[in-house]
Amino acid sequence: MLRNGFYWRNREMRQHVRVVDGEVAPTIVLENATYLNAYTKQWVESNIWMYEDRIVYVGEQMPDNLHDTEVVDCTGKYIVSGYIEPHAHPFQLYNPEQLALHAAKTGTTTLINDNLLWLFMLNKKKAFSILEEFSKHPVSMYWWARFDPQTELQGEHGLFQTEDVLSWVKHPAVVQGGELTSWPDLLAGDDILLYWIQETKNQRKPVEGHFPGASERTLTKMKLLGVNADHESISGEEILRRLRLGYHVGLRYSSIRPDLPNLIEEMLAAGLTSFENLTFTTDGATPAFYETGLINQCIDIAIKKGIPIEEAYLMGSFYAAKHLRMEEQLGSIAPGRFAHINILTEKDNPHPESVLSKGKWIVKHGEQQKMQAQIPWSKYHIKPLDLDWEISYKELQFSVPIGLEMVNDVIMTPYPIEVDITVEELPAETTDSFLILLDRHGKWRVNTTLRGFTNELGAIASSYSVSGDFVFIGKRKSDLLLAGKRVKELGGGIVIVHHGEILLEIPLQLGGMMYAGEMDELIKQEKELKQILQSFGYPFSDPVYSIFFLSSTHLPYVRITPQGIMDVKQKELLFPATMC
Repeated sequence: MLRNGFYWRNREMRQHVRVVDGEVAPTIVLENATYLNAYTKQWVESNIWMYEDRIVYVGEQMPDNLHDTEVVDCTGKYIVSGYIEPHAHPFQLYNPEQLALHAAKTGTTTLINDNLLWLFMLNKKKAFSILEEFSKHPVSMYWWARFDPQTELQGEHGLFQTEDVLSWVKHPAVVQGGELTSWPDLLAGDDILLYWIQETKNQRKPVEGHFPGASERTLTKMKLLGVNADHESISGEEILRRLRLGYHVGLRYSSIRPDLPNLIEEMLAAGLTSFENLTFTTDGATPAFYETGLINQCIDIAIKKGIPIEEAYLMGSFYAAKHLRMEEQLGSIAPGRFAHINILTEKDNPHPESVLSKGKWIVKHGEQQKMQAQIPWSKYHIKPLDLDWEISYKELQFSVPIGLEMVNDVIMTPYPIEVDITVEELPAETTDSFLILLDRHGKWRVNTTLRGFTNELGAIASSYSVSGDFVFIGKRKSDLLLAGKRVKELGGGIVIVHHGEILLEIPLQLGGMMYAGEMDELIKQEKELKQILQSFGYPFSDPVYSIFFLSSTHLPYVRITPQGIMDVKQKELLFPATMC
């Protein structure tokens, strides 16, 4: 067995047996608990014993030894396993620790996380060290191994070397490979990518795809090449297509794709009665979407839409654990599992009254317990950016004839620029804005326009983007300069400026990407950001994702990337980046 915080040591397991034998007292006992048994799908009345972070007994007996044991009477309550988010992007302005603490308050006590952030921010040694820090956290934090960066980087191949990718795949905190956004390269014959997939499978870890709108033929080919799962279904028909081909299917409910209610309606209307290969995901929603929780929201929707209550809870816990081959540690109330437990007031109410995560109270009888942040960010030099450059009028030179037009929050199409882009300020009667992607080290830039983001706003500047570079959008060059100056002074963040006045600042002092404070405060700030942008003509629902995904080459049709403006479908660089 592994000995690094992800499994119990032999001496710990012997101690757990001594608890059952009465030689050692359990730390917590839930008495008269009616719990959902994941294996029989029945509600069973039992007593649940815990020793520190592990469930050690579930049955009719009470311990003989109750020395210093906390006994909680659960008469009239209903007990389910802590919920599992199998597809988290834990850096959408928030940082992974604060997301985990916030999620646990509403019952999501395990997160399976994107590792992309660590690839950009840390070398491998430091990244694996911070994973060790997270293994000691009350919330179970696991990770997946990326095979691609979601954008066209300068020097991408240095970031994704076979030795490094396989080191991630083999790490005990990493439980799956993916998500595979570069699947067109795989179909085109990329054997290095295929090798990484097969090595992941050799570790008995699943591989998750990213196949929006994929045909039956494409899904079949990807199955033959080793992919296990996909979370991109946008209809009941697409769910059934994936299930019939043997995929595990994630049902999404996120800030840019709140599809879950319609997905459930359509798959039930199609006659689906088997749910074992379905789970939920919020797919890295932006902060305000999480105000009332993560997977608890999904389970609530599922129950109200007609999925059997027992199945809804298992979709939010046990089925995710089984898919990840972690059912011996997570997803059920049974001996040997982590003590992730939600106490409910009603069977059909998935919003817990009390939450235990690794045997620690997160919420107790409706009262949130004080949880101290414990990740030492400064130890890993994740701190405010120290920038030795400043944006000037030199960087505000525009000559490219093609701009990006917004179709929705994240989809961009090319359009011919017809307005004069040499001026100080673009006219308010158009929705054209200046758009700049600027290297965080100040070495290169890409200048074009963005249509459809605003009809009036002076400027928004952001150090938060999928590539970690700086994004500038706005109608007025003087406001762009002021916003850039203030982002530099903050050491990273998002700044909105209009007519020389700073309207909002969100400091992102963890590497220019993440907020250092608590989620509740960040939620307030994100709501204000959205309100301001909508007042200046932003027509969509999720401006944070609009900014973040400007460089994402897994989305159609044209993107602004560190290499330049790119036609994603043709994999063609239309206009290269300019050196500063």
